[in-house]
Amino acid sequence: MTGPTAFADPQPLTAGDLLDAPVRWPRPSRLERALKVRPHTAAEAAEALGLDTVGDLLLHLPRASGEARTIGTLVLEETATVLCEVRSITKRPVRRRGMKPLVEATVSDATGVMKATFFNQPWLADQYKPGTLLVLSGKYQGRNRFRVNAHAKTDAVVAVGDEAAQYPATKGITSTQILALVREHRDAIADVTEPLPAWLRVAERLPDKAAALQAAHFGEREAGRRRLAFDELLLDQVVQLRLRDERRGDLRAAPLAGPGTVSERWRAELLPFTPTGDQDKAMAVVDEDLARERPMQRLLMGEVGSGKTVVALHTMLRAVDHGMQAALMAPTETLAEQHFATLEKLMPGSLIPAALLTGSTPQARRRTILARLASGELPLIVGTHALIEDPVVFQALAVAVVDEQHRFGVRQRAALDAKAPTGLVPHVLHLTATPIPRTLRLASFGALDVTALRELPRGRQPIETHVCSTEAERARAYERIREELRAGRQAYVVCPLVSESEALQARAATDEYERLRTGELAEFDVVLLHGQLKSADKAAAMERLSSGVADVLVATTVIEVGIDVPNATVMLIEDAERYGISQLHQLRGRVGRGEHASLCLLFGPKESARLKALAAHRDGFKLAEIDLELRGEGELTGTRQSGLARYRFARLPDDADVLEAAHRRAAALLHDDPELGGPELALLRDELAEREAEPVAA
Repeated sequence: MTGPTAFADPQPLTAGDLLDAPVRWPRPSRLERALKVRPHTAAEAAEALGLDTVGDLLLHLPRASGEARTIGTLVLEETATVLCEVRSITKRPVRRRGMKPLVEATVSDATGVMKATFFNQPWLADQYKPGTLLVLSGKYQGRNRFRVNAHAKTDAVVAVGDEAAQYPATKGITSTQILALVREHRDAIADVTEPLPAWLRVAERLPDKAAALQAAHFGEREAGRRRLAFDELLLDQVVQLRLRDERRGDLRAAPLAGPGTVSERWRAELLPFTPTGDQDKAMAVVDEDLARERPMQRLLMGEVGSGKTVVALHTMLRAVDHGMQAALMAPTETLAEQHFATLEKLMPGSLIPAALLTGSTPQARRRTILARLASGELPLIVGTHALIEDPVVFQALAVAVVDEQHRFGVRQRAALDAKAPTGLVPHVLHLTATPIPRTLRLASFGALDVTALRELPRGRQPIETHVCSTEAERARAYERIREELRAGRQAYVVCPLVSESEALQARAATDEYERLRTGELAEFDVVLLHGQLKSADKAAAMERLSSGVADVLVATTVIEVGIDVPNATVMLIEDAERYGISQLHQLRGRVGRGEHASLCLLFGPKESARLKALAAHRDGFKLAEIDLELRGEGELTGTRQSGLARYRFARLPDDADVLEAAHRRAAALLHDDPELGGPELALLRDELAEREAEPVAA
């Protein structure tokens, strides 16, 4: 995997070695002993960290330097740990009675600069001189300000690889206290069982697990962590490959083979444009999938504007060709509405009856739609998760298209399967507008076949991107927008991501709408769109923009995907540093869709690594790789924001080589022994059973 490590030579043992070695059998039961922590406040804090047993403690590894975030990748309201250098530090009095002086430090790393604020710790101004390296834990509050957690230990380090282990801690228990506990229970590391057979460890040049734990706490921490990451990724890949094989084995879908009159007529006579080469290839591979009884489980990922919906509609029409039904499911009402509008454009003349079903659908219309679905009269349906609710009954669901499938959980997938005819499950095509690097595909989408759309439709125009930071640049940005509007073009203004609250985002959009329509854009027709508007108001705003009546659309990120206004040539994004690269790229993709060159204006700090990447690159696949490097797997799959860790030991993309090795080994193991029934795999089976027994988020 990574070559032999200095702390464990993976050479095969000889018979003499075994005879001379002292006999010391692991006693795993000792790891189940309750962890005794004093005082009571520290015990409660340890419990909050999940440190209930000795085994839990030993698996709580010190934080490697690579786990610290960089300033340029911080996201609004994110709690993070940052390794940075003090540039300057001051303290000033606070007016509130009883409050100690406030300490503010200007800190930096290779990706940016920010202000760090310390409360009730005035002595830090004298303790941390310019040039000091700090490990800060706290919350990023935007505008380049970072509020340091008053209860977290702020550590000065000699270098990134400083010898003092930094354990993830919380209020009530410090990193130093955790280190003391680990030292107290160091002998228990010998009771850790080795799940991997000796031949596999030799083949992958891996140290044994006990040696890896020793190193992770007291020696070569990174090498030890990577061995533990291999175990974790191996189990994960076994689970994903088994899921894929289950879909290919026991479950059946209706085979949709042979020519289709509806889909062929649509492509030959009604599709408003000629598909790209990538679209043709994707439709061909989908046809091959659909022709089998084995249920299709394919992920279609594409560059912004690459035409995923064309492939999705072709897939749905193949069900109609065979007298069956198809559904397209989106995670939000706004996105479902946009998909429905796009399908109507792609099927001029109402080729096939289709309907939209969301939580906002009026009851009378809902009853009509449900009756037509149950009778089979309605072959195509677009909607939200409302489509998998109990009252929704299909006569013969054969195909499901699921947009942004990472927001679609295990229980929802099971509910979707249950909508197919008895004994069958639907063929499923998953869509994602975010190109996914191979590392992340293996980690999160290993149970799916993958098709990529890289080729853009003919006529797409280049989008020039600029980062605007100064007041002079802001003034020039508004002048450029006015120039485009006077030339008969249209523009988008995207409001800041105030918080995760949609209501607060709506308020921010409303405030900016009122400001612009009476200020910089007073001579133009400005409309407002956000997720809190009624469906009719949202539709009216989009109709005014699409028809050319409105000049400017002020919106939240509800316009991130699905909106197609070829005459829109300018996009302005406020506080752009608060968004991730992929989201910014999605937003930028709303312009450049017509015959005119287009412009994207990002308002934010020029030193932001994300904004630099957007200004330098237009290729979504390249930006996805950069995003993964900057943000890591947890954030790209949404687990960091939710507070859940996708992996305990593995770090992606840093461990891409470990993941590749684990994937190869898992595939080989399942090929040779699908049930992992060999006696030498008994302990690996036990760990796999424990992992599969863990609760799965819906």
